[in-house]
Amino acid sequence: MNMKLVQGVIIALLSVTSLTFLIFGYLEVAVLFMTVLFAMTNSFRYRQMKAQGMHREAKWMLGMSVTFGVLFFVVLATILF
Repeated sequence: MNMKLVQGVIIALLSVTSLTFLIFGYLEVAVLFMTVLFAMTNSFRYRQMKAQGMHREAKWMLGMSVTFGVLFFVVLATILF
């Protein structure tokens, strides 16, 4: 299967899921899915930039992806506890 298609489907599903929770008023869960969405999109951008030879920008995207990955667990912990 085409990798860009898989990435697009993942991004679309996360976007629709976060928007659905936002509409129904579950703001904490919507923010949780948004942080996953940001982590995924930044990791996809990291791979694309690294493949194109933009190493400085790829390093920045990797840092942003890790940051949102950590924030996912912070938001998850605030929801659960």
